[in-house]
Amino acid sequence: MKRQFINRSTIAEDLTAGLVLGIQSIPDGLANGLLALINPIYGLHGYMMGTFSGAFFTSSTFMSIQATSAMALVVASVPQVTEGRSPNTHLFALAILTGILMLAAGLLKLGSLVRFVPNAVMTGFVNAVAVLIILGQLDDFTGYSSVGANRIVRTLDLLQNLDQVHLMTLMVGILTIILILTLEKTSLRSLGMVVAIVVASLMVPLLGADVLLVRDVAAIPDLLPRPLLPPLSVFPGLVIPALSLTFVGLMQGAGITQSIPNPDGRYPDASGDFVGQGVANLVSGLFQGTAVGGSLSATALVVGAGARSRFANISAGLVMALVVVLFGRFVGAIAMPVLAGLLIVVGFRTLKPKQIGMVWKTGVVQQVVMVLTFLAALFIPLQYAVLLGVALAGLLYIFQQSNKMTVKAWQIGPGQYPVESEPPTAVPPRQVTILMPYGSLFYAATPVFSQQLPQVTETTCQAIVILVLRGQTEVGSTFLKVLAQYAAELRQQESKLLLAGVEPYVLTQMERTGILQTVGRENVFPVSEGVGTALLQAVDAAESWIAAQLEVQLAR
Repeated sequence: MKRQFINRSTIAEDLTAGLVLGIQSIPDGLANGLLALINPIYGLHGYMMGTFSGAFFTSSTFMSIQATSAMALVVASVPQVTEGRSPNTHLFALAILTGILMLAAGLLKLGSLVRFVPNAVMTGFVNAVAVLIILGQLDDFTGYSSVGANRIVRTLDLLQNLDQVHLMTLMVGILTIILILTLEKTSLRSLGMVVAIVVASLMVPLLGADVLLVRDVAAIPDLLPRPLLPPLSVFPGLVIPALSLTFVGLMQGAGITQSIPNPDGRYPDASGDFVGQGVANLVSGLFQGTAVGGSLSATALVVGAGARSRFANISAGLVMALVVVLFGRFVGAIAMPVLAGLLIVVGFRTLKPKQIGMVWKTGVVQQVVMVLTFLAALFIPLQYAVLLGVALAGLLYIFQQSNKMTVKAWQIGPGQYPVESEPPTAVPPRQVTILMPYGSLFYAATPVFSQQLPQVTETTCQAIVILVLRGQTEVGSTFLKVLAQYAAELRQQESKLLLAGVEPYVLTQMERTGILQTVGRENVFPVSEGVGTALLQAVDAAESWIAAQLEVQLAR
């Protein structure tokens, strides 16, 4: 599908939406840099370059690619980045490496993999990020420099030293929050946040308050960033945080892909959005910006402001560039408690109590995964907490799939549909027992499958067990081993195991491993186009064999 960058009939709406997003993104970008413990201008560069360049490559028409809060916290947990000097080549290399990984994920069409990340993991992670955002701003919000190994410990240190809080700094921070919450309810709406930041910062010199400003923390140039390629030597040590940033960015971007349709009513392609985010990170890193990803809040803002085409995000990037060039010197006058107040508001809005409630009501497994992910994100570096969340997602998937395995018994009468029931506890003698497994037969599910098989006892004699395998396109060696053992147990009791509806690849697996010889080629009935044909063939063969055994016994 051809991308339309500018719709002449909606250019006015797109310019308006771009102006709103561009202006609002300036303080937000600086605050994001502050959250990432880097020079705030690098956060603004990421917003500017990511929003502008990503608009040309995403599958989503409206996706705004900016430095999200969750990604900022991952960046803040990387020592090479936070301890880097200016220019921060480690930060730029991290963005470029993240872009390469995202781009590779998109080109390899890995967008479908987002469905394997459980909601419990993302809920625990997102809410932990929200708490970390709030706690991480308390120093700038109160003017007290806390100490401790992590944000929880530093918060406890602050609570024990409330007498050392700088009251004027605290008042400016509280004023910022009040102004944001008040002005956003007026006709200013989204621009109310920008006005609140300007007004609160202007109060500092008017009151003669001794409050830390952005320019006291980092130099804010009034020039556009120039291309800067980091040395190759810094890349190897950033692979793990880049993987974490890739996961977080793509998962957050997938929320936009799945919730905001394009103008034609169709939903974007997740892999195409991966490509757009990858390119945006490459451009951001090359032009001295931090790692970026699809921002749901920014996307919702630009759509709500009237965006009709990609030109809305393109113009937003241009607006940010113009502000940096024309008013960059004034950006440094923003008070640090003002940005802290802004981030505290963002943190509270990032909390998802409804999602927590939904996950909690789902079950014990979901509760445990959510809580473990939440606690891990609070107490260990976020880059490792992200990878732990991915591991938990995999373990949860295996656990759920293995527990879904169930075996049912079928009874088939002449001209009737199968009647399903629980399998017998033991294989009955001189009868045909049909077993139908439901669920995946991979290695973790095999013990569950084995436990549900009817036991072969001393009373089992001249019996047939038919196992229906139609739909099982691939099995593991663990399952094949169980089949061989079960067939051997039946054979010792003068009974047999028959396999019906065996898929071609499973038959190949049995031949390669020698299991086909153990079970017996004559006892395997391959799948056919007719549903149930292989099963009926197996039933006929089983009944004929039992009848033949009975005749032999009577003849004796």
